[in-house]
Amino acid sequence: MRDQLGVSPAHQRLTIDGVSIAFERSGHGQPVVCLHAVAHGARDFEKFAEVVSDRFEVIRVDWPGHGRSDPDHVFTSATRYADILDQLLAQLDLHRVILVGCSIGGAAALQYASHNPSRLAALVLCNPGGLVELTPSVRRAIGFMARFFGAGAKGARWFGFAYRLYYRLLVLPQRAAAAQRERIIEAGYDMSPLLRDAWQSFSMPDADLRADAARITLPVWFAWAKKDKLIQLEACRPAIDAMPHATLTVFRAGHAAFLEQPKRFAKGFRKFAATL
Repeated sequence: MRDQLGVSPAHQRLTIDGVSIAFERSGHGQPVVCLHAVAHGARDFEKFAEVVSDRFEVIRVDWPGHGRSDPDHVFTSATRYADILDQLLAQLDLHRVILVGCSIGGAAALQYASHNPSRLAALVLCNPGGLVELTPSVRRAIGFMARFFGAGAKGARWFGFAYRLYYRLLVLPQRAAAAQRERIIEAGYDMSPLLRDAWQSFSMPDADLRADAARITLPVWFAWAKKDKLIQLEACRPAIDAMPHATLTVFRAGHAAFLEQPKRFAKGFRKFAATL
């Protein structure tokens, strides 16, 4: 079921650290690599790719265990995804890349950019993780979410209904995201072990990326979904303000501006890319 969230059957594959990674390329021009959230997939960026592929080569990636990529043998985390991203860009020999990352995909982009900026032109970050202080209350919230998804991993009967409400009301409430949202909901039980592991990783010391973010001198565009209840803009503002070349646009969305306000996001992306 998860394969419906990711790249199309006409995809390409790379082997990275023993894992077969599925990706899809479209368009011509400056490379744009799209990095999705946990339990989503490369199909999140399908419409975005269709709109901007006249001037950009859009490369959409399925993380391990997502879409059409094989399962991983390493614990799910932004650090792991940053390592995979490093090897993917090297194997494809990409340069002047614009990274577009959402949630844990944004955290992976941040972590990669802070250590390996030479291949990059800019970052586009959509509600990335890692920009809040891990206070006791934040850790409690992380623990609650990890237990929630842990119940799904154990097959709790109530989880399917709760997961549906979670996505329809909180994560992707806007109508434009409805088709992908329903695919995500249908794959909820399948993806719950990865969601549990990812949320557990968010309380680890290396999940705090505020220092990494402050070191990034690349241009960064934050495309923020203002209705996000879990990664709230106000909590992340100090980290955003500490980045020397960051700009911010706020969208009427729950977690993924490119899915929920695709036309406005694509317009903002083109405007940002034109400044590079």
